[in-house]
Amino acid sequence: MEGLTLEDFQRQVSGLLLRHRSLMDVLSKHVQSAASVNRAVTKAVTECGCIELHARRQDFRSDLGIEELKLKLDHHISGSLCENCRDVLKFELGRQFFYMSALANLLDIRLDDVLEQESKKCATLGIFNMT
Repeated sequence: MEGLTLEDFQRQVSGLLLRHRSLMDVLSKHVQSAASVNRAVTKAVTECGCIELHARRQDFRSDLGIEELKLKLDHHISGSLCENCRDVLKFELGRQFFYMSALANLLDIRLDDVLEQESKKCATLGIFNMT
């Protein structure tokens, strides 16, 4: 699949989407696929146990610089996904990406443009992008 672009994928999705071609169908399938991603992560924790969550309050001290904060802040995950959970999660993320592409197609939005715009915003705003 080397060389596959977002445009190629959008074209492929457009050719495959038959049953759920209305905006409302695509929106509901996109939300459903997001829930499936969340469920796959939850199952990796609660059923398989390959990853564990150890969440606690983050220590955002104002006397630390950005690089120090990056090193200090925790992602709250210990362990790593087993092969089965990784495969399930990749499948669910793929389905979510499929319906995101379908949504973009219906609204005549190129995902290449979205990615480029978001990348420029990240480069311009840096760490303040998602605050």
